[in-house]
Amino acid sequence: MIPLLGVLYSLTVFWLALYGLAGLLTVGLYLRHRRDSPPRPRPLRPENAPPVTVQLPVHNEPLVIERLIDAAVGLDYPIDRLQVQVLDDSTDETTALAAARVAHHRAAGADIELAHRSSRAGYKAGALQAGLSRAKGEFTAIFDADFVPDPAFLQQTIPYFLENADLGMVQTRWGHLNADYSALTRAQAISLDKHFAIEQLVRHRADLFPKFNGSGGVWRTACARAAGGWQASTVCEDLDLSTRAQLDGWRFLFLPDVVSPAELPPQMTAFKSQQARWAKGSLQCTAKYWRAILGSRRHTLLARAYALFAMTGYLAHPLLLVLLLLLPPLLCWGHDFSPLPAWLGIAGLGQPLLFLLSQRALYPDWLWRTAVGGPALVLVAVGLAPSNSWSIWEAICRRTHPFHRTLKFNLLPRAGGGWTGRPEAGIFRVPFSPLILAEAALALYALLGANVAVARGSHGSLPFLLLCAAGLGYTAALSLKDVRNSA
Repeated sequence: MIPLLGVLYSLTVFWLALYGLAGLLTVGLYLRHRRDSPPRPRPLRPENAPPVTVQLPVHNEPLVIERLIDAAVGLDYPIDRLQVQVLDDSTDETTALAAARVAHHRAAGADIELAHRSSRAGYKAGALQAGLSRAKGEFTAIFDADFVPDPAFLQQTIPYFLENADLGMVQTRWGHLNADYSALTRAQAISLDKHFAIEQLVRHRADLFPKFNGSGGVWRTACARAAGGWQASTVCEDLDLSTRAQLDGWRFLFLPDVVSPAELPPQMTAFKSQQARWAKGSLQCTAKYWRAILGSRRHTLLARAYALFAMTGYLAHPLLLVLLLLLPPLLCWGHDFSPLPAWLGIAGLGQPLLFLLSQRALYPDWLWRTAVGGPALVLVAVGLAPSNSWSIWEAICRRTHPFHRTLKFNLLPRAGGGWTGRPEAGIFRVPFSPLILAEAALALYALLGANVAVARGSHGSLPFLLLCAAGLGYTAALSLKDVRNSA
C-alpha cells in the first residue's frame, strides 16, 4: 500500500512540475516578445468612425449599474454611431435603476436600450447572444458590471480593426479600482497583473491561442457571429467563443497599454465563487475542444500544447490537495522519499518569476507592491484549492452548471481617504458553505502533518505543510467573516 501511495505522490509532484516548467517557458517567451508591438494605427476621424455596439450584461447589480451605464454612454465616440445595450437579467431593484438611467440618457439623445429578460436562460452567454442578434454595430465592446471604461477606450481600440481585416478581437488590460482596499485585493491585483502583463502578452504576440477575458474587449461583430456566437454549454463563454474563433483562423490583438479599470471582489467568498467559475469553465472548454486544438493545422505544436496547459492550469489545485493528503501518512509510515531530479525544484520558480516580472513591467514601486501583496497572494493561492477542486469535480460529474455572479460594491477610494462602499455592511447575504468546514479541517490536517514531520525529522516537508495550514486557515477565516457580516 505504501509503495503505491509513494508512486502516486511522485507522479503528482511530476505533474505539478510540468505546470512549473510551463511557467518558465512563459518567462522565456516574455523576455523574447516583450518589446514586440503592432504598428500604431492612424487616429480615428469622426467621419470614418464605424458603428459600434456596447453591451453591458448585468444581473442584480444595484450598487454599480448607474456608474456602468454612465461610463458606457460617456465613451468618446460619435453619438450617432454608438449603440448601448443594457442586457439585464436582474430580479431586484437593478432593473428599475437601469430603466431610469436609460430613460435619462435616451432623452439626451443616446441610442441606448434596456433589454430585460424574464428568465436567465443561458445566463451571461444567453444575454450576450440575445443582444448580438440585435446589435447594429460593426464592432461590439463588452463590459461587465464591475468595469468603468475610460472615455478614450473606443478611440484606442477601434482603429486597429480598420487596418487589419482579419482581426477578430482586441483585448485590453484590466486595471484595478480598489487594489489597495485590503490584503486580499492586493493579492488579486498581483495575480491579474501576472495574467495580463505577462501571460496574455505572450499568448497574443507568440500566437499561442490568445483569448478574450470576458470584459474590457472589442469583437468584430462578424467574427463573433461567424464563430457561432455566444454559447451556454460552459460557464466560461469568453474562452469558449475565443477558442472557436481561433480555430477558425481569426487573429486577436492584446493592447497592454490600454487599461480597463474594474473593481476587485473585496470578499473572500465572492472571490472564491469567481475563481471556481473560471476553474470549472476552463475544464469544460478543455473537454469541449481538446481534440480540435490538437488537430488544428493552423497552429504550431507549441501553440497547441501551450493552449491545453493553460486551459487545464486549475488542475494544480486538486493536485496540491493530493500532495497534502498523501504526505502525512507517508511520513508517518516512514516512506523513503527519494531525491527528486533538480529540475523539478527549479520548475517551482516559474510562477514566482512571472509575478515579479509583471510588477516590474507595470509599476515603478514594484518591489514594495510585491512585498505588501505577495504574502497574501501565496496564502490565497493555496487556500483556493478546496473550492476550485470541488468546482472541477462538478464540471466532470454534473450536467447543469448555474452561473454564480461575483458581488460588486461600488468600492472606490474617496478623495479625503476611505472608501465609498462597505462590503462588511451585510448588503448581500452570504450563505454558509460546507466548503468552509473542509478548508478548516484541511488546515488542521496540515498542522497534524507538520507535527508528524517534526517527530520523524523530515524538516524538508515542514514549509509545504505549514503553508497549507496557513493558506487554508486564512481562507476559512475570511469566509466565515463574510458569512457573519452578512447575517
